[in-house]
Amino acid sequence: MKSASEIAVHLLASCPSLEHFEAYMFGSAVAGVGADIDILIVGPGGSLLSQVKGELRSAGESLPLHVLCMLPSEALRTQFVARENCVSLSQLALADR
Repeated sequence: MKSASEIAVHLLASCPSLEHFEAYMFGSAVAGVGADIDILIVGPGGSLLSQVKGELRSAGESLPLHVLCMLPSEALRTQFVARENCVSLSQLALADR
C-alpha cells in the first residue's frame, strides 16, 4: 500500500476541485497501518461537492477510500478534525518531498 504522503500527493494532483475544500486524512492510514484510507472533506455543498466527489471516485479507483463530507459548521460543531487527529492532505504531501 502507498504511504499517506504518496496518497495525499496523488489525490491533490488528481482532484483539482480540492482547492475549494479543506481535505484531511485520518485514522489508521495516517500511521501507515490499516486496510482503508479515511478522507474528510470540509467545505460547501452543491455542485462543487458533486464535482470533487467524482474526482475522488476516479482518483481512488485503485485505493480503498472512505470519504466523509462535512459542511464547515458541522466540522466546527463536532470538533471532528481535532477529535480524530486529522492531518491535512497538503501537510502530508509536503512530507513526501
